[in-house]
Amino acid sequence: MSVSILAEQLAKAGVWVNVVTTTANGVNELPVELNTPVIVDGVKTIYFKRITKDHTHLSPSLLAYVWRNAKEYDAIHIHAWWNLVSVLSCLVAIMRKVPVVVSPRGTLSNYSFNNKNSGSKNIIHAVLGRPLLRKCYIHTTSDNESSAVNSIIRSKGSFNIPNFIALGANAPQLENGQDEYLRLLYLSRIEEKKGLDILLDALKTVTVPYKLTIAGDGNPDYVNHLKGIAEKNNISDKISWIGFQQENKFDVLREHDLFILPSHDENFGNVVIESLSVGTPVLISENVGLADYVKETGMGWICQTNAASVSNAINAIADHKDMLEAIREYAPGKIEKDFDESKLVQQYIDMYDKIMIS
Repeated sequence: MSVSILAEQLAKAGVWVNVVTTTANGVNELPVELNTPVIVDGVKTIYFKRITKDHTHLSPSLLAYVWRNAKEYDAIHIHAWWNLVSVLSCLVAIMRKVPVVVSPRGTLSNYSFNNKNSGSKNIIHAVLGRPLLRKCYIHTTSDNESSAVNSIIRSKGSFNIPNFIALGANAPQLENGQDEYLRLLYLSRIEEKKGLDILLDALKTVTVPYKLTIAGDGNPDYVNHLKGIAEKNNISDKISWIGFQQENKFDVLREHDLFILPSHDENFGNVVIESLSVGTPVLISENVGLADYVKETGMGWICQTNAASVSNAINAIADHKDMLEAIREYAPGKIEKDFDESKLVQQYIDMYDKIMIS
């Protein structure tokens, strides 16, 4: 979503921007016309067929397009890493001597290296990734991500600019204090990285009345594993599993007292800003990219990635409902100011200008 909004805002600002991508739609393919420019939300976009159905996303036709047309562009901006679209497009662009900026989006961190397929990643990084990235500019979205990336690679230069976020529309705030319990919310993909298991273990030692809503989906086996943890901890009756939310996401965020994300690794954390944009305070781990921002602005609380830290934080927050109310009043205006689209798009344009003249 952040990538699409970036492209849309650049186009609105008069930048000549094209998106080149594959038909990947999970294990399925998007029903789109191939190899032909189409306008998607004001942005020229070309879809190419991929020949692998996994996260490698190999697309020879896309790579051929980049080879033929690379020199038409002042810069090529690649989003994410560890797939054959990103890595091989980077190789082609460098061979064609076009400036490249890479936005890792969480894929270049110690957690990413060590979590899955670590052996293969280290080999690829040593043979191809590191030499390529040394010839690229790096765009990160938070101070946390910048530090993580800089500890792994040395690039031609780096830029730290936040993501574009679709903010919640202004709406009357709900009155709090009407319930005897604290309304907690987890809204994200359900996967190991997000730390939902930590939250479920933390809740067994929370001493204040609460109800937890879990909004998201994931691998059914892992979801069932988490439900087993809740059952073991005797907290199942306090949890509502409502599945993936899209159209009413901001309504769900607005209806809760506290959003919780105890992730092991998060380069930015779009949902943190989405939550604050409707006035819902956040409790996030120190490994979420926006942790420093939340701490500095006082719009939430920071925890460690262990059950005791999360439990202690929830108990303490329940004793300071006045702070929840203050954040609910203050946060929407602060987010609207700090993530103003016109200011952000100019930062990205300035980045591209510096890349082109360096």
